[in-house]
Amino acid sequence: MRVRRVAVIGAGHGGQAMAAYLGLLGFRVALYNRSAAPLEPIAAAGGIFLEGEVGGFGPVERVACTIGPELRRYRLVMVVVPATAHRQVARWCAPFLGDGQVVVLHPGRTGGALAFHTALREAGNRADVLVGEAQTLLFASRVTGPARVRIYGFKRQVRAAALPAVRNAELLAALREVLPLFTAAESVLETSLDNIGAVFHPAPLLLNAARVETGEPFEYYRQGISPAVARVVEALDAERLAVAGALGLRLRSARQWLAEAYGAWGPGLYEAIQANPAYRGIGAPLSVEHRYLDEDVPASLVPMAALGRRLGVPTPVMDGIIHLAGALRGTDYWRSGRSLAEMGLDGMSAEQIQRWVTLGEMDEAMVV
Repeated sequence: MRVRRVAVIGAGHGGQAMAAYLGLLGFRVALYNRSAAPLEPIAAAGGIFLEGEVGGFGPVERVACTIGPELRRYRLVMVVVPATAHRQVARWCAPFLGDGQVVVLHPGRTGGALAFHTALREAGNRADVLVGEAQTLLFASRVTGPARVRIYGFKRQVRAAALPAVRNAELLAALREVLPLFTAAESVLETSLDNIGAVFHPAPLLLNAARVETGEPFEYYRQGISPAVARVVEALDAERLAVAGALGLRLRSARQWLAEAYGAWGPGLYEAIQANPAYRGIGAPLSVEHRYLDEDVPASLVPMAALGRRLGVPTPVMDGIIHLAGALRGTDYWRSGRSLAEMGLDGMSAEQIQRWVTLGEMDEAMVV
């Protein structure tokens, strides 16, 4: 079955960029969002205007704040929402997803596909819905006005994986009909722990908090990540790689990822960031009340640190960032963040986790 219709859930910068670009490519696109405000100008215009790396108009055939049986018309469903909403979106879609549909989280952050799949089952959906996730969003993008979005740059390639990984070929076949830049990851463990947003977002925002709160405009990556900030980011990255290693994964460092995704090279992370043209012009958040903390800490760093604890891998820098972010935002991210139970991994050993994400096999008697 060929993909001709695509449903996009989420009308933030990533969702609007995804919907507009797919519409521009000629796909019939539906765009869903809980809030009506960003949808109203899109409905009035009949689509979304693209600027930047790609210019043009992407038609959108349907915009809606509610999901109903019509979702079954869309074989491919792209979920482009903050990761903290993944379980909520799963419950929203559960009554209307059926056999043969493919749901891809853009991105999954840490454990997104696992949490989405678990929430579908908890909501009573037993259909053969293939759930997968991308390691990162395909675009660097920002909303620039009503029904208007700018794409600053494309990743050269983005890795994606199905749950379980034995269905990767099926997932990639559906994705590549729409966006051929996707390549197969080993499993959702790779896409989850190859989570570059967890590395690049929370620490620099924390370390530039005073600058943000005084209202000083600056470029987030090129000016907000100084050599000293880059050293903290690299220490955090080393802990991420150690957690991945405990699960048998050998992942790229953040610096290697910049080279692969954007062709940005440098002897260190700081130099590679400065060499990345796609980061030019991307401003810093205007407030610390931002997804770089409110999404990337509870849905990226917390589950990563939880895996580290389960596997006996120390994560002191990661833990410190979680504690500091919680103090800054006046919340307990450890309590509200994505848990092993929400990902369906509670009590599993490394070997049991690998078996589940690779083969889809879970022997309840083996769970310790």
